[in-house]
Amino acid sequence: METQTVASHSVSRKELETVSIRFAGDSGDGMQVTGNQFTFTSAIMGNDINTFPDFPAEIRAPAGTLPGVSGFQLSFSSRDIHTPGDQVDVLVAMNPAALVVNLKDLVQGGILIVNTDSFGKNDLKKAELDRNPLDTEELSPYRTIKIPISNQTLKAVEEAGLSKKQGERCKNMYSLGIIYWLFDRPIAPTKNWLAQKFAKKPEIVQANQTALEAGYNYAMTVELFTDHYRVKPAPLPAGKYRHITGNQALALGVAAVAEKSDLSVLFSSYPITPASDILHAVSQYKHFGIKTFQAEDEIAAMSATVGAAFGGALALTSTSGPGLLLKQEALSLGVMVELPMVVIDVQRAGPSTGMPTKTEQADLLAAMYGRHGECPVPILAPQTPGDCFFVMIEAFQVALQFMTPVIILSDGYVANGAEPWKIPAVDDLPEMKVSFHQDPQTFQPYHRDPETLARMWAIPGTPGLEHRVGGLEKDQMTGNVSYDPQNHQKMTDLREQKILGIANHLPSAPLIGDESGDLLVVSWGGTYGAVLAAVTRLRTEGKSVSLLHLRYLHPFQRNVGEVLQNFKKVMVPELNMGQLCKLLRHTFMVEAIPFHKVQGKPFLVSELYQEMIKHLAS
Repeated sequence: METQTVASHSVSRKELETVSIRFAGDSGDGMQVTGNQFTFTSAIMGNDINTFPDFPAEIRAPAGTLPGVSGFQLSFSSRDIHTPGDQVDVLVAMNPAALVVNLKDLVQGGILIVNTDSFGKNDLKKAELDRNPLDTEELSPYRTIKIPISNQTLKAVEEAGLSKKQGERCKNMYSLGIIYWLFDRPIAPTKNWLAQKFAKKPEIVQANQTALEAGYNYAMTVELFTDHYRVKPAPLPAGKYRHITGNQALALGVAAVAEKSDLSVLFSSYPITPASDILHAVSQYKHFGIKTFQAEDEIAAMSATVGAAFGGALALTSTSGPGLLLKQEALSLGVMVELPMVVIDVQRAGPSTGMPTKTEQADLLAAMYGRHGECPVPILAPQTPGDCFFVMIEAFQVALQFMTPVIILSDGYVANGAEPWKIPAVDDLPEMKVSFHQDPQTFQPYHRDPETLARMWAIPGTPGLEHRVGGLEKDQMTGNVSYDPQNHQKMTDLREQKILGIANHLPSAPLIGDESGDLLVVSWGGTYGAVLAAVTRLRTEGKSVSLLHLRYLHPFQRNVGEVLQNFKKVMVPELNMGQLCKLLRHTFMVEAIPFHKVQGKPFLVSELYQEMIKHLAS
């Protein structure tokens, strides 16, 4: 990391290009809040940012234990970045367990800030340590800053009149103040946020604001650090930006669809990590004509979605892997009756209930083949948090144009990660006006558009347009139940042709790099940022590597097969055991090479780089 030293009184100020920080502690230590506030402040200052919140997989893991560690990693930069960083330059460890879990990711010579008040004998025992690492040479490779954060916080907030337990909860703001000083960040945005967040509890506002200021002043006056760092704003395209997570972007996408379609929207869902935030966010947009329904289970949520689509509303539901399986039968009904709806699956580590807060990409084949019989649906996958907004719009465009359910495959990394997002103008978004069939003389429920093979959409109860839907096979025109073998073959063929025909209406998949060469890397979903960073690094070194990132997983875009054939080797990195790789091999008869990882964590740029080097060398 190149630096430029600038004189600043008694402390030198260094210009840095990119910095990665991780806040780590118990799930009750407020590490997610701390990380989000630093991210928000950095976004205000114009930095490019990328984040990775890492929650405990257990809802109430014992305090101070290794499974209970909560972390928030962020990278902020004066240039365009795509990942939160492989390793961190600064680690804030609020207890021994946080130190044990995260120390391996701190760069040699990195800054380690430790809350010494939480390193008692019992704390060490919970973290499975037989000796205090603060008293050994284990931390000598790092610039270790030992601060009694808990006691310093209690002294600072004493006048607020809080109990000891309440006062100690402010220690995350104290540590945030230290990091704000270290990286030349203003504290005013966080003070304003605290005033709004706890407006009805002035003593909580006072205590947290005081702790924030105290941490900032402590770092400035006690001379903890010999250097003071600055990261300049990134040269982002002109426009209005906000800090956004993938789940927030999906929710805003729902609001945009409601606005552009002039239709009512029903969002039916059942809470499940890591998709629950979408339901919470969408429920705030009632003024867009959006109704939210928290169903009693996943089956009810999916069934309500089918019913809403039948009634002429824009219908969608959200879930994660286990819930997707429960939705599959009612989703099959949606395919059978050919109605537009969207299913969001925020993938998490499995199998079974797996690791609910950890990321994975293992639901692709379930989305492709998880339903009874021949039951095809289009599948889209967002590549970044901000891209979730546009994928939501595209999913409804496909659903409405082709009268079909659509699956969006997000993942935990994209859903909880954040980046600066340029807010689009509403006028620049595509129109989505829907025309329901009105003429009784020409109405046949399964009469199809000759170009898209989409059937008519008529609101039930419209005079002369009454019709029934159900899960049994339909007559190819009237929609009546049919057991005729030839009709079943015809309807199965039509449903398949309709979905595959979507490819004729899609743009070509963009290729980053040369059109042919030694190695093509094919990525999808949240692997985009790390893969792009590794490919970019190799290309700057003169290596023959290109990147094909797929947002449409079914059907594939028309140019995918041709692009695959133009390279000597094709590598497919995935957070599963090679599911897209299997589909590419089957569809295009290409000898694709899988590179998989199922650790509940995203790819590191370094591990992708090394794997690509290996294939280039061989």
